[in-house]
Amino acid sequence: MSASRRTLLSAVALAAVLSGCAPLAAQATDPAAAVADPAAWPVAASPATITDAATEARIDALLARMTIEEKVGQLIQADIGSITPADLATYPIGSILAGGNSAPSGNERAPLADWVALSQAFRAAAAARSGAAVPLMFGIDAVHGHNNIVGATLFPHNIGLGATRDPDLIERIGAATAQEVAASGADWTFGPTLAVPRNDRWGRAYEGYGEHPEIVTSYAGPMTRGLQGVLADGRPLAPDRIAGSAKHFLADGGTTNGVDQGDAAIPESELIAIHAQGYVPAIDAGVLTVMASFSSWNGVKITGNRSLLTDVLKDRMGFEGFVVGDWNAHGQIPGCNNESCPEAINAGLDMFMAPDSWRGLYVNTLAQARSGEIPAARIDDAVRRILRVKLKLGVFDRDRSLEGRADILGSAAHRALAREAVRKSLVLLKNEGVLPIRPGARVLVAGEAADSIGQASGGWTVSWQGADTTNADFPGGVSIWAGLDAAVKAAGGTAELSADGSWETRPDVAIVVFGETPYAEFQGDIETLDFQPEGPLELLRRFRAAGIPTVSVFLSGRPLWTNPEINSSDAFVAAWLPGTEGAGVADVLVAGPNGRAPFDFTGRLSFSWPRSAGQDVLNVGDVGYAPQFAYGYGLSYAAPARTGPLSEDPGVAASRTNVDGYFADGRVQAPWSLMLRDEGGDSRVGTLLAATSPRETLRVRSTDGAAQESAMALTFSGPGEALITGPAIDLSRQRNGDMVLAFSIRLDAPPSGAVEIGFGRERLDIASVIEKFPTGVWRRLRIRLGCFDVARSGVTTIEAPFSLRTPGPLAVSLADIGLESNNGDQTCVTAPQ
Repeated sequence: MSASRRTLLSAVALAAVLSGCAPLAAQATDPAAAVADPAAWPVAASPATITDAATEARIDALLARMTIEEKVGQLIQADIGSITPADLATYPIGSILAGGNSAPSGNERAPLADWVALSQAFRAAAAARSGAAVPLMFGIDAVHGHNNIVGATLFPHNIGLGATRDPDLIERIGAATAQEVAASGADWTFGPTLAVPRNDRWGRAYEGYGEHPEIVTSYAGPMTRGLQGVLADGRPLAPDRIAGSAKHFLADGGTTNGVDQGDAAIPESELIAIHAQGYVPAIDAGVLTVMASFSSWNGVKITGNRSLLTDVLKDRMGFEGFVVGDWNAHGQIPGCNNESCPEAINAGLDMFMAPDSWRGLYVNTLAQARSGEIPAARIDDAVRRILRVKLKLGVFDRDRSLEGRADILGSAAHRALAREAVRKSLVLLKNEGVLPIRPGARVLVAGEAADSIGQASGGWTVSWQGADTTNADFPGGVSIWAGLDAAVKAAGGTAELSADGSWETRPDVAIVVFGETPYAEFQGDIETLDFQPEGPLELLRRFRAAGIPTVSVFLSGRPLWTNPEINSSDAFVAAWLPGTEGAGVADVLVAGPNGRAPFDFTGRLSFSWPRSAGQDVLNVGDVGYAPQFAYGYGLSYAAPARTGPLSEDPGVAASRTNVDGYFADGRVQAPWSLMLRDEGGDSRVGTLLAATSPRETLRVRSTDGAAQESAMALTFSGPGEALITGPAIDLSRQRNGDMVLAFSIRLDAPPSGAVEIGFGRERLDIASVIEKFPTGVWRRLRIRLGCFDVARSGVTTIEAPFSLRTPGPLAVSLADIGLESNNGDQTCVTAPQ
């Protein structure tokens, strides 16, 4: 095989493809094009050793002893929120995971000891099984440090790490993350993320290192080696290393319009040149697993695409580990559902991620294996790959000397490393002489985000969406405010924290910390790149009107159109999502007693900064490329430049489709409206909550909730239904992501019959739940979307995401209705017969 076919695309070929890339929206979807030509794909030149003759012989012996039930069990991974150690006596499941909202006993703030006890309990149950008793693998999303556990070190999200352009730093972060995961009892992380995000509206953009494959190519190997170590023949991973998972194969960052779990409608040349490049160095470094993507390529789901999973990844690229699915992603393949999908295994998937569908999936997959619908050879190949990885990981006799070591979690060395990563990730977009902050200055630190470690950490932090944290969740962590306060005082100055920007003594300079609030995955998908909150801009303009120099520290998971904020700032720093070590910001912003900052800005944009809020052509190499700040841009003290006034025309009407908030602050949220229905028809309610249904069996009025008139009171004298309705929307991703339908409810008069909560066309009876509530007391109900049947709800075309129906009489009040992250306190109720 020629060298050119065994390596990455040459720089010339890559540049040619990039320069010819049209905007993704212009590409046509052609399902036939989803069959890849393996000969066109690169191959790992010298992959690190995953297996050897002795390992394969041991696998042969294990396979000979395993029953078909045990083999099928190896193909399935279940979430700790829906499986217990006791279940392993009946179901020989091969792997468990802790999803973004899963934790021991549902306690997201569970201490390290509880995590260790949980993993030990599962391992003991697996060891007690009869037969081959193959040990479990325990996977977790440690995507910016061991982010599920309180007290862990949280590094900047990948978008910030991409700005550092520092592969050595990446390898050291991987090693530190591996140690903290090993200390908790888990042994596998779903990373590194090798996506190349091509549309910043994608809610997972911050999980990518950059918009150009050169960065992910330079990082994939180092991160894999950091997590797993350097692999050696005949030796398992060291006790301070864990298995990695290169994800999400393939083109998850290339979907049209940046839609999560969407379709990458692109030619194969672009698929290879942009989205495949990181997988070769990861395979060369010996990555043990690869996660298949939710998304599609030219209309065909990757999880069911044999030409990519088998012909390309395994046969052509030489991957010898196993392919795991994403969260119930197999259920999205045509002809499949969450509990049955032989098509995925036959395409080359080796392990289903079946968090809450594992029981039914095990039963059906076993039947399909027995019938031959899934060939025995395919079953054996998948199990062989899984056993190969487990042996390399060493789960049969793994040295777990790090397990339970509290001194490793959030250690001083790891926090120092994270602080280094923060200061290297900062990108200076503007500085009109206000930075660095001079010694002895009186500094006002403003903005709601200044003292919020949670907002600085973003999604995938303690919980999946990362939206419900406080600084108490980060013991040992340092907020941006705390870091600035210490640095300013060390330089002889004074610092004051004022979230709203008010002051008693006029400051010499104001530092305003603001940006996006946490989100993860599809909840972060947006329609335009406009940074919409007006509060920070008003604050900056107020300081400018007062003649106070301002420094903006902008927290975000992507570049956003912030021209008005940049114009209103004397300095503007893109700080991304830095994590728990906010002192790294002060390291660069604040001068020491000698008048010089300890460190200069070295960060460079890994994503181009938009010129307008609706800019689609925003990737280096695209035809018509004209960003506000180009890929690779970044100022420094050593190389200053003036940033002139920027246009404040967003270029589009700023808007965001509201798919998750339905009723708040006493108002139905646009584009939704309230409808009252009875046997006489429908009545649409205006902005004023004072209306009746056509036959007057249902009335609505405003009432007090957490604030004056912040809730609606519904009084039923007979059969009726209150519905929140609007344009049909697709909430399949939200349901698949196990979001919850949440609302506050006050029982004002007890029910006399069923009380049905509707999601689309499906309804669940909550009468048995609310009839136990004391009257006049507000309660919060959270119902998993997974509790609503997909077929009956019509999840892809939801016109009524919330409704309440009863035969009456009944009096209830409702407030704060919408979709929220599943934090482990969700409720399922019995569906009406």
